[in-house]
Amino acid sequence: MKQQNNNLKSLDTLFIKTYGCQMNEYDSSRMADMMKQAYGLRLVGRAEDADVILMNTCSVREKAEEKVYSELGRYKLLKDKRPDMIIGVGGCVGQQEGERIQKRAPCVDIVFGPQTYHRLPEMVKQIRRRRVKLTETDMPEIEKFDHLPKAESHGFSGFVTIMEGCDKFCTFCVVPYTRGPELSRPVNDILDECRQLLTNGVIEISLLGQNVNGYRGEGPDGEEWDFTMLLYAVAELEGLKRLRFTTSHPMEMTDELCVAFGEIPQLMPYLHLPVQSGSDVLLKAMHRGHDRDAYYRRIDLLRQHCPEIALSSDFIVGYPGESDADFEATLELVRHVRYDSAFCFKYSPRPGTPAAKSEDSVPEAVKDERLQRLLSLMRQQTGEAMARQVGRRLDVLVEKESRTAGDMQGRTPDFKIVHFKGRPRQIGQIMPVRITEAYGQSLRGELILGGDR
Repeated sequence: MKQQNNNLKSLDTLFIKTYGCQMNEYDSSRMADMMKQAYGLRLVGRAEDADVILMNTCSVREKAEEKVYSELGRYKLLKDKRPDMIIGVGGCVGQQEGERIQKRAPCVDIVFGPQTYHRLPEMVKQIRRRRVKLTETDMPEIEKFDHLPKAESHGFSGFVTIMEGCDKFCTFCVVPYTRGPELSRPVNDILDECRQLLTNGVIEISLLGQNVNGYRGEGPDGEEWDFTMLLYAVAELEGLKRLRFTTSHPMEMTDELCVAFGEIPQLMPYLHLPVQSGSDVLLKAMHRGHDRDAYYRRIDLLRQHCPEIALSSDFIVGYPGESDADFEATLELVRHVRYDSAFCFKYSPRPGTPAAKSEDSVPEAVKDERLQRLLSLMRQQTGEAMARQVGRRLDVLVEKESRTAGDMQGRTPDFKIVHFKGRPRQIGQIMPVRITEAYGQSLRGELILGGDR
């Protein structure tokens, strides 16, 4: 229902600019659901067409704040022409910067953190009535999930946040400061949200958390459930075809969770397990809580129970104090594990983190050279992983039309992109495809029709 106020121009359209991880994507979708319910706002694809602009920001990557302020410069020009436009900055940069954002960019009406976006409709109401500037960056205990509307599905894949925050306090990471401590939702709340998505046509669900496998929530029996128990419960829901989760921490990869990959048919054979470095010296300095051998043991157990599992990871090169030997240890770990893919970054200090205070910085030229060597090795491994798929018959969840006319695009169980000749009506279906070619980052296949299986 739209807000009725004869003295105010009606709000009709919403644009959301999302940065960062899948949790931010989830949060943005829930913001859209809330604003639709409160004001009838419909999403538009351009900021120029919006009455309300929301930025859902991420502070993990380098120069995150600068990118936000640069984008706000563009939005200011829009607001100069349409003063009634409402601009909000949320997410981790909003949490980190707070009122500084409005001092530097006066066009911003609302600043809010990841735990307070459920208050957006009320904040918009106050701004429209009083034209005030608002900042909401406190961290209530997972309160927002009690105030969000029922999840709306936007296709055949759905995301459900099961916990927030992180208690690991890795020295390079801002998440514990912007998202707060680890807080897990009750099992029943998660199952109810999953059921709602499945009722609306979703067949693939991804469970999300900054440290998702650290989940410890209240079960239906009143006892504490761990993440593996939750996985088995979600897998039993009617209509679920595929189950995924991200992001995991090696410290929380229990034996039971490794076994689950071999026992739960719906749990897809793909795991993103960040390690950051192969050097025990750096792992200790980063406060990762495990060494290289402990990581190897997790990988070995996973492959014992799920031999076809595809692995990806995160790596930081040039962390303060990283020696040539430390970097070589990282290359050695990559060769040992044999990843399907990885995200590789040069270290950049994040404000407020312990590592940012270090004076033992690695020269930029050395960071560049190491990053290129690591990327080269990863391209080789990704290419080999792709090549191993040629000739295989894989079940592909068709996601969308490809850029090439007549082509469809989908994902294999182990999360690889496949292109094949198909029809739009196949979107949302799981189709058998035989892989015929491997490219750098994707596969080519032929749809298997009739009895050719």
